[in-house]
Amino acid sequence: MTPSSPALSTQSVSDALQAVADPDTGKDFVSTRRIRGLTVEGGTVRFEVEPGYPARSRRESIRSLLVNAVHAISGVERVEIEISDRIVARAVRNGVKLLPGVKNVIAVASGKGGVGKSTTAVNLALALAAEGANVGMLDADIYGPSLPQMLGVEACRPESADGKTMEPVEAYGLQVMSVGLLVGDDTPMIWRGPLATRALTQLMTETRWRDLDYLVVDLPPGTGDIQLTLAQSAPLTGAVIVTTPQDIALIDARKGLKMFEKVNVPILGVVENMGIHICSGCGREEHIFGAGGGQKICNDYGVLFLGALPLDLKIREETDSGAPTVACDPKSRIAEIYRDIARKTAAALACIPRDMSHKFPNIVVKNG
Repeated sequence: MTPSSPALSTQSVSDALQAVADPDTGKDFVSTRRIRGLTVEGGTVRFEVEPGYPARSRRESIRSLLVNAVHAISGVERVEIEISDRIVARAVRNGVKLLPGVKNVIAVASGKGGVGKSTTAVNLALALAAEGANVGMLDADIYGPSLPQMLGVEACRPESADGKTMEPVEAYGLQVMSVGLLVGDDTPMIWRGPLATRALTQLMTETRWRDLDYLVVDLPPGTGDIQLTLAQSAPLTGAVIVTTPQDIALIDARKGLKMFEKVNVPILGVVENMGIHICSGCGREEHIFGAGGGQKICNDYGVLFLGALPLDLKIREETDSGAPTVACDPKSRIAEIYRDIARKTAAALACIPRDMSHKFPNIVVKNG
């Protein structure tokens, strides 16, 4: 006698969904509480999926994985799935308040200059926006601001409606602020550390950011006053470290990584830039700066390897001309790599517990 199939229920559907792994996090959707509003009516199954990170290019593949898993259950006739784009604020260190209008702050850092950190930061921000997020960029390099040129907004100046706060400049759908928008290109910022850090704090807190899912902060290279002040006092949700495979760059990248660890800022992952060069004449591949350095530092410290980018002339040309790769050539292989890095970064951030500070009342103790 053939045993009867188990009745279709929310539990049987939940069990089937638990076997499906998110392609960007590697974790199932059930134990991470990404499935909401699961109902079963007759042979129809309905539920909402909240990935927790922008995944516009992944929507259909995620939908197919989940639909196939549910359709494998006996008795299922129809599957209706709603995929939510909602991004929520994640927890930051105790005692640090979130920025008004900003849910999450991602610092992009490097231990040394010349590794392509700013180029990576710009394309990361554009890639997050391309995946469906509302994104802003803050240029934290007070002494050498580069975002205005990279985003083609050198001639723009921030406006102030109330005389107290500044409106960010718009570029390729990003909200942008930089000290380079306030001074001329040839004006040197001859400031000591305290003045520079004060200026950065003002740029961050006195800009009227508008409902950002992510604010990407392009830090100056190194581990000096500005980096330490930002890491200690700003509501950083996580940090991305950019390096090249070169040994000397990796030494400094480790210092940057350890700095964030010491101030309890989660490391979202490492990006290896300029990993391989492909000769435009003969097509030969060369590891000019070495190979595998980014992956090695991830293995040593137990952090996520977000991806590797090639040493490519087009990346430099497009960024210098104010039209970064993800914006001007969105279907290129390089733009695809940036989008993959952006999804992995946001997915890693989505694994951080949600910010619950707004749920706790302010308690004021008064004498007598």
